Amino acid sequence: MLERAPRPQPAVDARILRLLAALEGIILGKRAQLELALACLLARGHLLIEDLPGVGKTTLAHALARALGLQFARIQFTSDLLPADILGVSVFDRSGSRFEFHPGPLFAQLILADEVNRATPKAQSALLEAMEEHQVTVDGVTRRLPEPFFVVATQNPRHQVGTFALPESQLDRFTMRIELGYPAHEAERALLRGEDRRTLIGALAPCVSAADLTELQRAVHRVHAADPIVAYVQALLAASRAPGRYREGLSPRAGLALVRAAQAWALLRGRDFVVPEDVQAVLPAVAGHRLQALDERASAPAAELLQSVAVP
Repeated sequence: MLERAPRPQPAVDARILRLLAALEGIILGKRAQLELALACLLARGHLLIEDLPGVGKTTLAHALARALGLQFARIQFTSDLLPADILGVSVFDRSGSRFEFHPGPLFAQLILADEVNRATPKAQSALLEAMEEHQVTVDGVTRRLPEPFFVVATQNPRHQVGTFALPESQLDRFTMRIELGYPAHEAERALLRGEDRRTLIGALAPCVSAADLTELQRAVHRVHAADPIVAYVQALLAASRAPGRYREGLSPRAGLALVRAAQAWALLRGRDFVVPEDVQAVLPAVAGHRLQALDERASAPAAELLQSVAVP
């Protein structure tokens, strides 16, 4: 009997491997979270990192900006932050007898919205148009934001003092939400004995060029999602909308985010086609912040959703 030749292992793009290696040098022992963060950005999405203070949320955002070589701006969200502090303001120029627009920190390629849920809903709403349409409207004038444009927001748990819950309309604009959690024992030992993370980030050189990043994003869109995969995503969306299970079902925007994220996850695995495991890998991060179970005791509505739908 003839032996079947082993199938060749898919080759992951060398630029992706460089990016992951650079990020792992900063954020120790969190490979899965780093892959999700990178998949989110390659899918042209926005990332929400929710966790306790001090576990590396801001450090991850800084590391992403450095490794990707992007223009970076940090906005510290506080209770007295105003929309003008984010978007910019028009100031009257006496010499020219006209108003001149002074762009705010939002006019950068990668925005760190640090502790986004410590600002009031009015300040939070300043991000809505920017995240959806990559533009802002100030004083009736619409201005384009630079490309690429990513928002990486950090959020403290809702039970902490001084936080305002993000409205559903804004949560839905985040492609993924991830949690870092406490480091494993060995990773924490290496962290405690290692060099300061700020020093390491300062020495981190970009791993890809802007042209490389654009090419990788285009490669994500070329990853093939066959009809059975699209049907699987639709079945998940339909199950989330079934009465009596969740407060609100997943939106069409969430469905698009799920497909794009699965395509990006496949690219990270070196494939040019999506398999059901790609959808399953990204669904908790895509749907976890969008789904709320009617039963308040349910702790993982996204995992329950996956179990309720048959795999094609």
